[in-house]
Amino acid sequence: MEGINKTLRIQFFFRPFSTHPEVQMVIFVAFLLMYLTSLCGNATIASIIQVNHSLHTPMYFFLANLAVLEIFYSTSIAPLTLANLLSMGKTSVSITGCGTQMFFFIFLGGTDCVLLAVMAYDRFIAICYPLRYTLIMSWSLCVDLVAGSLVFGFLLPLPLTILIFHLPFCNDNEIYHFFCDMPAVMRLACADTHVHETVMYIISFVAISIPLSLITISYVFIVAAILRIQSAEGRHRAFSTCSSHIIVVILQYGCTSFIYLSPRSSYSPEMGRMVSVVYTFITPILNPLIYSMRNKELKDALRKTLRISR
Repeated sequence: MEGINKTLRIQFFFRPFSTHPEVQMVIFVAFLLMYLTSLCGNATIASIIQVNHSLHTPMYFFLANLAVLEIFYSTSIAPLTLANLLSMGKTSVSITGCGTQMFFFIFLGGTDCVLLAVMAYDRFIAICYPLRYTLIMSWSLCVDLVAGSLVFGFLLPLPLTILIFHLPFCNDNEIYHFFCDMPAVMRLACADTHVHETVMYIISFVAISIPLSLITISYVFIVAAILRIQSAEGRHRAFSTCSSHIIVVILQYGCTSFIYLSPRSSYSPEMGRMVSVVYTFITPILNPLIYSMRNKELKDALRKTLRISR
Protein backbone atom coordinates (compact mmCIF):
# COMPACT_ATOMS: atom_id res chain seq x y z
CA MET A 1 0.00 0.00 0.00
CA GLU A 2 2.87 2.36 0.78
CA GLY A 3 4.25 1.83 -2.75
CA ILE A 4 0.84 2.50 -4.32
CA ASN A 5 0.31 5.64 -2.20
CA LYS A 6 3.74 6.92 -3.23
CA THR A 7 2.92 6.24 -6.87
CA LEU A 8 -0.40 8.11 -6.57
CA ARG A 9 1.50 11.25 -5.46
CA ILE A 10 3.64 11.25 -8.63
CA GLN A 11 3.27 14.27 -10.92
CA PHE A 12 4.13 13.79 -14.60
CA PHE A 13 5.36 16.43 -17.03
CA PHE A 14 5.34 16.25 -20.81
CA ARG A 15 8.51 16.96 -22.76
CA PRO A 16 8.13 20.10 -24.90
CA PHE A 17 8.38 19.79 -28.67
CA SER A 18 11.01 22.55 -28.58
CA THR A 19 12.96 24.57 -26.03
CA HIS A 20 12.26 27.76 -27.99
CA PRO A 21 9.09 29.61 -26.91
CA GLU A 22 8.51 30.91 -30.45
CA VAL A 23 8.52 27.39 -31.90
CA GLN A 24 6.26 26.16 -29.11
CA MET A 25 3.81 28.97 -29.88
CA VAL A 26 3.76 28.08 -33.58
CA ILE A 27 3.06 24.43 -32.69
CA PHE A 28 0.37 25.56 -30.23
CA VAL A 29 -1.40 27.59 -32.93
CA ALA A 30 -1.14 24.68 -35.39
CA PHE A 31 -2.54 22.18 -32.87
CA LEU A 32 -5.31 24.59 -31.82
CA LEU A 33 -6.36 25.13 -35.44
CA MET A 34 -6.36 21.37 -36.08
CA TYR A 35 -8.43 20.74 -32.95
CA LEU A 36 -10.99 23.45 -33.79
CA THR A 37 -11.16 22.25 -37.40
CA SER A 38 -11.78 18.71 -36.20
CA LEU A 39 -14.55 19.86 -33.85
CA CYS A 40 -16.24 21.99 -36.52
CA GLY A 41 -15.91 19.38 -39.28
CA ASN A 42 -17.21 16.45 -37.28
CA ALA A 43 -19.96 18.51 -35.62
CA THR A 44 -21.06 19.67 -39.08
CA ILE A 45 -21.27 16.11 -40.40
CA ALA A 46 -23.24 14.91 -37.36
CA SER A 47 -25.61 17.91 -37.59
CA ILE A 48 -26.16 17.60 -41.35
CA ILE A 49 -27.06 13.93 -40.98
CA GLN A 50 -29.37 14.71 -38.07
CA VAL A 51 -31.39 17.45 -39.81
CA ASN A 52 -31.63 15.82 -43.26
CA HIS A 53 -34.18 13.00 -43.29
CA SER A 54 -32.83 11.75 -46.62
CA LEU A 55 -29.65 10.77 -44.75
CA HIS A 56 -31.44 8.76 -42.08
CA THR A 57 -30.04 5.47 -43.32
CA PRO A 58 -27.75 2.95 -41.58
CA MET A 59 -24.66 4.15 -43.49
CA TYR A 60 -25.08 7.74 -42.36
CA PHE A 61 -26.17 6.67 -38.89
CA PHE A 62 -22.79 4.99 -38.45
CA LEU A 63 -21.02 7.99 -40.01
CA ALA A 64 -22.76 10.37 -37.58
CA ASN A 65 -21.70 8.19 -34.65
CA LEU A 66 -18.14 8.13 -35.97
CA ALA A 67 -18.16 11.95 -36.19
CA VAL A 68 -19.40 12.31 -32.59
CA LEU A 69 -16.83 9.75 -31.46
CA GLU A 70 -14.05 11.74 -33.15
CA ILE A 71 -15.10 14.85 -31.21
CA PHE A 72 -14.72 13.10 -27.86
CA TYR A 73 -11.56 11.33 -29.07
CA SER A 74 -9.86 14.63 -29.94
CA THR A 75 -11.08 16.26 -26.72
CA SER A 76 -9.50 13.52 -24.59
CA ILE A 77 -6.09 14.64 -25.87
CA ALA A 78 -6.15 18.23 -27.13
CA PRO A 79 -6.89 20.41 -24.02
CA LEU A 80 -4.02 19.02 -21.93
CA THR A 81 -1.68 19.09 -24.94
CA LEU A 82 -2.52 22.73 -25.66
CA ALA A 83 -2.05 23.71 -22.00
CA ASN A 84 1.33 21.97 -21.99
CA LEU A 85 2.42 23.78 -25.16
CA LEU A 86 1.52 27.15 -23.65
CA SER A 87 3.38 26.43 -20.41
CA MET A 88 6.55 25.16 -22.15
CA GLY A 89 6.17 21.72 -20.58
CA LYS A 90 5.46 23.00 -17.05
CA THR A 91 1.87 21.71 -16.90
CA SER A 92 1.80 18.67 -14.63
CA VAL A 93 -0.64 15.79 -14.49
CA SER A 94 -1.13 13.37 -11.61
CA ILE A 95 -0.95 9.61 -12.03
CA THR A 96 -4.74 9.56 -11.57
CA GLY A 97 -5.21 12.18 -14.28
CA CYS A 98 -2.77 10.34 -16.52
CA GLY A 99 -4.63 7.07 -16.03
CA THR A 100 -7.96 8.79 -16.71
CA GLN A 101 -6.70 10.29 -19.96
CA MET A 102 -5.23 6.93 -20.96
CA PHE A 103 -8.51 5.16 -20.21
CA PHE A 104 -10.65 7.49 -22.33
CA PHE A 105 -8.10 7.63 -25.16
CA ILE A 106 -7.96 3.82 -25.45
CA PHE A 107 -11.73 3.51 -24.90
CA LEU A 108 -12.59 5.98 -27.68
CA GLY A 109 -9.81 4.77 -29.99
CA GLY A 110 -10.86 1.13 -29.58
CA THR A 111 -14.50 2.02 -30.22
CA ASP A 112 -13.38 3.92 -33.32
CA CYS A 113 -11.63 0.80 -34.68
CA VAL A 114 -14.66 -1.42 -34.08
CA LEU A 115 -17.04 1.14 -35.58
CA LEU A 116 -14.96 1.17 -38.76
CA ALA A 117 -15.45 -2.60 -38.94
CA VAL A 118 -19.20 -2.13 -38.46
CA MET A 119 -19.22 0.37 -41.33
CA ALA A 120 -17.41 -2.17 -43.54
CA TYR A 121 -20.07 -4.76 -42.68
CA ASP A 122 -22.76 -2.25 -43.61
CA ARG A 123 -21.14 -1.69 -47.03
CA PHE A 124 -20.80 -5.46 -47.47
CA ILE A 125 -24.55 -5.97 -46.96
CA ALA A 126 -25.43 -2.96 -49.15
CA ILE A 127 -23.34 -4.15 -52.12
CA CYS A 128 -23.57 -7.93 -51.83
CA TYR A 129 -27.22 -8.17 -50.69
CA PRO A 130 -28.87 -4.95 -51.95
CA LEU A 131 -32.39 -6.38 -52.09
CA ARG A 132 -32.21 -7.57 -48.49
CA TYR A 133 -30.31 -4.55 -47.16
CA THR A 134 -33.19 -2.83 -45.36
CA LEU A 135 -34.33 -6.15 -43.90
CA ILE A 136 -30.90 -7.13 -42.58
CA MET A 137 -29.70 -3.67 -41.45
CA SER A 138 -32.68 -2.90 -39.24
CA TRP A 139 -32.50 0.06 -36.88
CA SER A 140 -32.42 -2.23 -33.87
CA LEU A 141 -29.37 -4.02 -35.31
CA CYS A 142 -27.66 -0.69 -36.06
CA VAL A 143 -28.17 0.49 -32.48
CA ASP A 144 -26.92 -2.86 -31.15
CA LEU A 145 -23.79 -2.66 -33.33
CA VAL A 146 -22.95 0.84 -32.08
CA ALA A 147 -23.64 -0.20 -28.48
CA GLY A 148 -21.45 -3.29 -28.96
CA SER A 149 -18.64 -1.09 -30.29
CA LEU A 150 -18.85 1.07 -27.17
CA VAL A 151 -18.85 -1.95 -24.84
CA PHE A 152 -15.84 -3.49 -26.63
CA GLY A 153 -14.01 -0.15 -26.49
CA PHE A 154 -14.84 0.28 -22.79
CA LEU A 155 -13.45 -3.14 -21.84
CA LEU A 156 -10.11 -2.62 -23.64
CA PRO A 157 -8.46 -0.04 -21.34
CA LEU A 158 -9.55 -1.52 -18.01
CA PRO A 159 -6.61 -3.95 -17.53
CA LEU A 160 -4.11 -1.43 -18.92
CA THR A 161 -5.13 1.44 -16.65
CA ILE A 162 -5.29 -0.87 -13.63
CA LEU A 163 -1.78 -2.16 -14.34
CA ILE A 164 -0.29 1.33 -14.55
CA PHE A 165 -1.37 2.10 -10.97
CA HIS A 166 0.79 -0.78 -9.80
CA LEU A 167 3.93 0.41 -11.57
CA PRO A 168 6.53 2.11 -9.33
CA PHE A 169 7.85 5.42 -10.67
CA CYS A 170 11.06 6.92 -9.39
CA ASN A 171 12.80 10.23 -10.09
CA ASP A 172 12.30 10.49 -13.85
CA ASN A 173 8.77 11.87 -14.34
CA GLU A 174 9.09 13.54 -17.75
CA ILE A 175 6.98 11.74 -20.36
CA TYR A 176 8.56 11.82 -23.81
CA HIS A 177 5.18 12.48 -25.40
CA PHE A 178 2.38 15.05 -25.50
CA PHE A 179 -0.22 12.84 -23.76
CA CYS A 180 -0.33 9.83 -21.45
CA ASP A 181 0.21 7.05 -23.94
CA MET A 182 0.94 3.62 -22.48
CA PRO A 183 4.34 2.93 -24.16
CA ALA A 184 5.70 6.36 -23.18
CA VAL A 185 4.53 6.10 -19.56
CA MET A 186 5.86 2.56 -19.12
CA ARG A 187 9.35 3.73 -20.10
CA LEU A 188 9.45 5.79 -16.88
CA ALA A 189 8.77 2.87 -14.54
CA CYS A 190 11.68 1.79 -12.35
CA ALA A 191 10.67 -1.87 -12.48
CA ASP A 192 10.47 -4.76 -14.89
CA THR A 193 7.60 -3.99 -17.32
CA HIS A 194 7.71 -7.15 -19.43
CA VAL A 195 4.34 -8.35 -18.10
CA HIS A 196 2.78 -4.94 -18.74
CA GLU A 197 4.22 -4.81 -22.25
CA THR A 198 2.92 -8.31 -22.98
CA VAL A 199 -0.56 -7.40 -21.78
CA MET A 200 -0.48 -4.18 -23.81
CA TYR A 201 0.65 -6.08 -26.91
CA ILE A 202 -2.04 -8.76 -26.53
CA ILE A 203 -4.83 -6.22 -26.00
CA SER A 204 -3.57 -4.07 -28.86
CA PHE A 205 -3.35 -7.10 -31.14
CA VAL A 206 -6.92 -8.12 -30.30
CA ALA A 207 -8.24 -4.55 -30.67
CA ILE A 208 -6.54 -4.09 -34.05
CA SER A 209 -6.47 -7.54 -35.65
CA ILE A 210 -10.07 -8.63 -35.06
CA PRO A 211 -11.77 -5.51 -36.53
CA LEU A 212 -9.17 -5.31 -39.31
CA SER A 213 -9.75 -8.97 -40.21
CA LEU A 214 -13.50 -8.33 -40.41
CA ILE A 215 -12.89 -5.28 -42.60
CA THR A 216 -10.57 -7.26 -44.89
CA ILE A 217 -13.03 -10.14 -45.25
CA SER A 218 -15.87 -7.69 -45.96
CA TYR A 219 -13.89 -5.98 -48.70
CA VAL A 220 -12.86 -9.25 -50.32
CA PHE A 221 -16.55 -10.02 -50.85
CA ILE A 222 -17.29 -6.39 -51.78
CA VAL A 223 -14.61 -6.28 -54.49
CA ALA A 224 -15.76 -9.64 -55.88
CA ALA A 225 -19.34 -8.35 -56.04
CA ILE A 226 -18.31 -5.06 -57.67
CA LEU A 227 -16.31 -6.84 -60.37
CA ARG A 228 -19.44 -8.77 -61.30
CA ILE A 229 -21.35 -5.53 -61.98
CA GLN A 230 -21.78 -5.14 -65.74
CA SER A 231 -21.97 -1.36 -66.14
CA ALA A 232 -18.91 0.86 -65.59
CA GLU A 233 -21.11 3.49 -63.94
CA GLY A 234 -22.41 0.94 -61.46
CA ARG A 235 -18.90 -0.21 -60.58
CA HIS A 236 -17.76 3.40 -60.15
CA ARG A 237 -20.70 4.20 -57.86
CA ALA A 238 -20.05 1.11 -55.74
CA PHE A 239 -16.33 1.85 -55.44
CA SER A 240 -16.98 5.51 -54.55
CA THR A 241 -19.15 4.50 -51.57
CA CYS A 242 -16.27 2.40 -50.20
CA SER A 243 -13.17 4.42 -51.11
CA SER A 244 -13.66 7.00 -48.34
CA HIS A 245 -13.98 4.29 -45.73
CA ILE A 246 -10.87 2.48 -47.01
CA ILE A 247 -8.75 5.66 -46.77
CA VAL A 248 -9.86 6.24 -43.15
CA VAL A 249 -9.15 2.59 -42.27
CA ILE A 250 -5.63 2.76 -43.70
CA LEU A 251 -4.84 5.94 -41.73
CA GLN A 252 -6.32 4.70 -38.45
CA TYR A 253 -4.99 1.15 -38.46
CA GLY A 254 -1.64 2.03 -40.03
CA CYS A 255 -0.71 4.52 -37.31
CA THR A 256 -2.03 2.50 -34.36
CA SER A 257 -0.30 -0.68 -35.58
CA PHE A 258 3.01 1.19 -35.81
CA ILE A 259 2.72 2.46 -32.22
CA TYR A 260 1.23 -0.50 -30.38
CA LEU A 261 2.41 -3.54 -32.32
CA SER A 262 6.03 -2.54 -32.89
CA PRO A 263 8.57 -4.41 -30.72
CA ARG A 264 10.10 -2.35 -27.93
CA SER A 265 13.59 -2.66 -29.45
CA SER A 266 12.42 -0.73 -32.53
CA TYR A 267 10.27 1.80 -30.66
CA SER A 268 11.53 5.36 -31.01
CA PRO A 269 10.00 7.93 -28.61
CA GLU A 270 10.49 10.73 -31.12
CA MET A 271 8.97 8.76 -34.00
CA GLY A 272 6.17 7.57 -31.73
CA ARG A 273 5.34 11.15 -30.82
CA MET A 274 5.30 12.27 -34.47
CA VAL A 275 3.12 9.36 -35.62
CA SER A 276 0.75 10.00 -32.70
CA VAL A 277 0.16 13.52 -34.01
CA VAL A 278 -1.28 11.94 -37.16
CA TYR A 279 -3.95 9.81 -35.47
CA THR A 280 -4.78 12.22 -32.62
CA PHE A 281 -4.91 15.56 -34.46
CA ILE A 282 -4.73 15.01 -38.23
CA THR A 283 -6.95 11.95 -38.75
CA PRO A 284 -9.97 13.50 -36.93
CA ILE A 285 -9.71 16.37 -39.44
CA LEU A 286 -9.34 14.12 -42.46
CA ASN A 287 -12.33 11.93 -41.61
CA PRO A 288 -14.98 14.63 -42.24
CA LEU A 289 -13.03 15.96 -45.22
CA ILE A 290 -12.64 12.54 -46.85
CA TYR A 291 -16.26 11.55 -46.34
CA SER A 292 -17.72 14.92 -47.38
CA MET A 293 -15.52 15.39 -50.46
CA ARG A 294 -16.15 11.89 -51.82
CA ASN A 295 -19.84 11.60 -50.94
CA LYS A 296 -22.31 13.26 -53.31
CA GLU A 297 -25.35 12.82 -51.04
CA LEU A 298 -23.55 14.43 -48.11
CA LYS A 299 -22.37 17.36 -50.26
CA ASP A 300 -25.89 17.88 -51.64
CA ALA A 301 -27.34 17.81 -48.11
CA LEU A 302 -24.76 20.36 -46.98
CA ARG A 303 -25.61 22.71 -49.87
CA LYS A 304 -29.33 22.31 -49.16
CA THR A 305 -28.84 23.10 -45.48
CA LEU A 306 -26.73 26.17 -46.27
CA ARG A 307 -29.39 27.48 -48.69
CA ILE A 308 -32.12 27.03 -46.08
CA SER A 309 -30.03 28.77 -43.39
CA ARG A 310 -29.70 31.84 -45.62
